[in-house]
Amino acid sequence: MKILITGASSYVGAEIYTYLKDKFEVVGTYNSNKLFEELQQLDITHKEDVESVISKANPDYVIHIAAVASGGWCDKNEDLTKDINEKGTENVVEAANNVNAKVIYISSFSAIYPTSLYGKTKLAGEEFVKKAKAGFNILQPSLIMGYSPNTKNDRPFNRLLNNLLEKTPAVYDSSWKFQATYLRHISEIILKIIESNISNQTIPIAVPELTSRFKLAKDILSPFGIEVTEEDQNKETPVYSEDLSKLKELGLPEYSYSEMIENIIQEIKNNFPEPATKE
Repeated sequence: MKILITGASSYVGAEIYTYLKDKFEVVGTYNSNKLFEELQQLDITHKEDVESVISKANPDYVIHIAAVASGGWCDKNEDLTKDINEKGTENVVEAANNVNAKVIYISSFSAIYPTSLYGKTKLAGEEFVKKAKAGFNILQPSLIMGYSPNTKNDRPFNRLLNNLLEKTPAVYDSSWKFQATYLRHISEIILKIIESNISNQTIPIAVPELTSRFKLAKDILSPFGIEVTEEDQNKETPVYSEDLSKLKELGLPEYSYSEMIENIIQEIKNNFPEPATKE
């Protein structure tokens, strides 16, 4: 079994890449940040380059992660966001079709309720992915928490790590309520999809309980002695409680909020042993 992963240097991609590379033959690509020496450079907006890399690798699966994930950046760079998240995804799917590869696409909860430009481009990406001739699976995570080998990208969990490693007090919003996604959960679901040959499914991935950025920060950082302060930013973001029954229906792994927090705390202790002792 051979797998090609786009965006293997990203926060999400680096975790999935390292999780799968000991289980399968895995080829990873990056755009500008070469996190692992063996990765191949690829700009997914360049159609001919995408075709060349995927044709040469000839994978059974393409896991498409490469994307612009910052909503603020998307709003300021609309044309480039569409090039990457929409046209780039179309390029990847067409190249996968040329080698009869299945496609697993990392989408977002934002595609379920596409009010932002980011959500709209991820939804457009889903429509391209559904044209994968050998089969597809669309994974829809929410706000993602958990350790990744990429600790530098400006992602929500890495901001918590900065509070921990720099021993700085944390202030986080408590107004927006959402279901969080455990990063390792995504990798485990991908593995199960491949092993069970699951195809043509759209799968929301999250824990069932609602939380907030403040609660996540408090539950993750407090055990390490980091002070976390609540800030009500009066965000008017609608609260959606997404149906996660597809996980059980397909026999995929499930996590509760408490299981996610327990695992994340252990990941921090494993990867950062020095600050793991509460002062």
